[in-house]
Amino acid sequence: MNPYINASIIMQLMTGVVPSLQALQREGEYGRQKINQYTRYLAVPMALLQAYGFLALLSANNVLSTPFDLGSWETITQIITLTAGSIVLMWLGELITEKGIGNGISFIIFAGIVSQAPGALQGFLDSPDLARLVLFALLGISAVAVIIYIQEGQRRIPIQYASRVRGRRMYQGGQTFLPLRVNQAGVIPIIFAVSILLFPSQIASYFVNSPSPVGDIAQSIVTILGSGSWLYVILYFLLTFGFTYFYTAFTFKPDETAEQLRKNGGFIPGIRPGRPTQDYLARVVTRITVGGALFLGIVAAAPPFIGLIQPEFQNLALGGTSLLIVVSVVVETMKQLEAQLLIRQYEGFIR
Repeated sequence: MNPYINASIIMQLMTGVVPSLQALQREGEYGRQKINQYTRYLAVPMALLQAYGFLALLSANNVLSTPFDLGSWETITQIITLTAGSIVLMWLGELITEKGIGNGISFIIFAGIVSQAPGALQGFLDSPDLARLVLFALLGISAVAVIIYIQEGQRRIPIQYASRVRGRRMYQGGQTFLPLRVNQAGVIPIIFAVSILLFPSQIASYFVNSPSPVGDIAQSIVTILGSGSWLYVILYFLLTFGFTYFYTAFTFKPDETAEQLRKNGGFIPGIRPGRPTQDYLARVVTRITVGGALFLGIVAAAPPFIGLIQPEFQNLALGGTSLLIVVSVVVETMKQLEAQLLIRQYEGFIR
């Protein structure tokens, strides 16, 4: 699923900077389908690239039983097989989204994460320790509660609409609110941070067996940036914190929101339309993003931090990112089910 996820992130970033994609995004359902089509096209070469890198890593660790050579039929078959598997998973995810409830890609990732739970439970049963089990359960429950609280947290900006006349009809003004989520970036900052942290050590791992001094330098990079070092934990937290601000600033545009409010006759009580509204929204988003950035940074860095303090928990603790994905998928699925049940109730009432 990584090629499709990375392609989706790239297309989302390109939509914010490429004018033609911005115009396509404003065309409603047609534009969304075209962007999804471009995302699928981009996922194919990324799947090929990931398959090549995965096979190169296996070859460097002497796992492959066949020689890794792009001129051999065995290597080409392996790359095509891995790429086809990624495309099939992408098709299944879109099929679940179309025929089911919620996002199909998220469901597949959710299933992959939950499938690791029996193995973690077996680790406890192999060496039962009631005190550790109770402590781990309390940490897990607390983490789930905090994730739900932050993920569902939002700052509601009151919006007032003035009375307006369109044609021969007069529309009465009303009051609503603009919800600004504390964590607008989701798990994407964590994905960015992991990609940047893993890239140098991944490249260095290819040269570990090289003659000195290249091999020594590569081994030092792998050791320093390994998940068992303090530098890895600190960089992981700082990169996640910084990318949260970057992605939030990239996706939420106060100028466009202020312009849409002005065109629709809406305004924030006590704030003049136009530039003052834009500055106010930017200031509010900057403040609430502090909480979201700290939250994502702690969620990302907590598992390796706990593993450094208590090595016995290193292989038992569920990753913070995995827990965040699991809780988010469950919460969103519950919302989708409630929406579907509400639609059925309205349909029965109308009939």
